[in-house]
Amino acid sequence: MPIYMDRHDIPDEIKPEHVAKMHQEDLKVQHLYGCKGMTYWCDSERHTAFCLIEAPNKEAIQEMHNHAHGEFPHQIIEVDEHLVESFLGRIEDPKKGENDDLLIIDDPAFRVIMVLEASNFINRLEGKQLSIFTQKFHQSATKAFEKHEGSIVRENDKSYLVSFRSVSNAVLCALKIQTKFKYSYPKIDSEHKRLKIGICPGMPVTDKEGIFSEAVFLATQMCELMKDEIIITSSVKAIYENENRNAVIDTNSIRVLKPREEQFLLRLVEFCELHWNSSRFNLTEMSRALGNSVSQIYRKLKKLSGKAPSVFMREYRLHKALELIHKQQGNISEIAFETGFNSAGYFAKCFRDKYGILPSKYAQLV
Repeated sequence: MPIYMDRHDIPDEIKPEHVAKMHQEDLKVQHLYGCKGMTYWCDSERHTAFCLIEAPNKEAIQEMHNHAHGEFPHQIIEVDEHLVESFLGRIEDPKKGENDDLLIIDDPAFRVIMVLEASNFINRLEGKQLSIFTQKFHQSATKAFEKHEGSIVRENDKSYLVSFRSVSNAVLCALKIQTKFKYSYPKIDSEHKRLKIGICPGMPVTDKEGIFSEAVFLATQMCELMKDEIIITSSVKAIYENENRNAVIDTNSIRVLKPREEQFLLRLVEFCELHWNSSRFNLTEMSRALGNSVSQIYRKLKKLSGKAPSVFMREYRLHKALELIHKQQGNISEIAFETGFNSAGYFAKCFRDKYGILPSKYAQLV
């Protein structure tokens, strides 16, 4: 049976004891609807509660809640139990104390999401020395995650997705990894030593499908599209400085993404996702879609990515092409036209200029 997680936005006056009683009422009637309440999370500070439920469908969850206490969830998404455990640390209720009549779980589901990208597909294929560097870096990163209580949700030889309970731990972990990365194997060409870390806070269930999908998406775009090594949202900065009264984020080593920049980045990605496979890129069309003048688009893009709009869009397409070749989804000519290039020859030139290897050669290596 599928597993779902729902979100309840709870009023200020509702305390963890109330949520525990609601969970208890769910358990009393769950069998009537073919459901099994696995556990829940309650966040008094942010006035949210999340239930993890095995159920035949979303409607059964709504009917169970309505029968038990009348509180309808604001959102329900289907989830993978392994991802839930990786992000949140458990998929069942903690053990109740011997003298406890009611299991009260005052445990927030708020997490700090880190996306780390250590290399691109190309760099993994070059040179024994680089391979040794990569192995040592990944060992060092894993130790840093463990030390700062980060839970690795997903990893490969290119990237990590990590969940932290503490903003401070996430930020300090990023700085530790950056330092290790900077001073490891200084003789290796800096072009091969690429590190990007995006950090943003999130809740497991939002209006988007997928657990922590909004936070993961934003952190990923921060990594892939911005020029800085470590990028955090303004909310991460505020929480960090609140947790560490005498500390201030060093903006020389960490880029803080302002709220208006965050909104611009999300609108930019939406535009690029709609137009990356079209050869008719038009800056005027981009400015109209994003609600900014051409000069504003140019200035904002340069500030975020360090690239002019035409270069940014070309490299966005090349990144898509890199992924398609890696997944072996078509030959080089097909991928060139699929990603908005009018000529396979021009595509090959741009690809080589960007990645230092012809796409045909790369296709042979993957």
